[in-house]
Amino acid sequence: MTDFILILPVLLFSVVAHEYAHAWTALRQGDQTAYSLGRLTFNPVPHLDPFMSVIFPIGLYILTSLSGSPWTFGAAKPVPVNPRNYRNYRRGDLIVSSAGVVANLLIAIGCGALFVALGLVAARLPALLGTFGTLQRMMAMGIFLNVLLAFFNLIPIPPLDGSHLLYHVLPPAWGARYRQLGRFGFMVLMVTFLIPGLWQVLLWPVGLVTSIAHAAIGGYTLPTLR
Repeated sequence: MTDFILILPVLLFSVVAHEYAHAWTALRQGDQTAYSLGRLTFNPVPHLDPFMSVIFPIGLYILTSLSGSPWTFGAAKPVPVNPRNYRNYRRGDLIVSSAGVVANLLIAIGCGALFVALGLVAARLPALLGTFGTLQRMMAMGIFLNVLLAFFNLIPIPPLDGSHLLYHVLPPAWGARYRQLGRFGFMVLMVTFLIPGLWQVLLWPVGLVTSIAHAAIGGYTLPTLR
């Protein structure tokens, strides 16, 4: 439960930043839909979805805790956009669709930098070692969660961001049929969670990237975390 309390604020910020990035880049590309609906904000309330932002991540954490390897992730409401408003449809769609993934990767890098900074500062403030150790745990979780969110959203299953990116490399006829799958995307996504081992295969880069990141910053780990 302690880990979940530490994970929750990091997860909330990460999914909100993901959606904010979509809204901001959409506005920059000429579409004001998300802006007019109040989604260009870091206030989490307009971005939260009762199921994917609350019920699903809590339920997933509880279920995985039973197996001894607790982990979780969540999602916010997809940002509504109208690609027809982009100044350049293809370029705009590629930029907006990839913005959330880029945001999560930048947050992961930021968490790594803060992890190192906390390790360096704690050497001068030993009285705060416990507090800084807790913050380092949050940063380590932030690296994992944001790498997970980035690669999860790159999977080309509608309505995930990867489906928009794949659409633009398909032949037009195939792309049109593929985009029609979007209406069933959420159902397909839920079914994939029932297939044993599938997500371990789809998300194999997450463990690799996270391990590389942790190896790079491991030398700054405070004694309380060793």
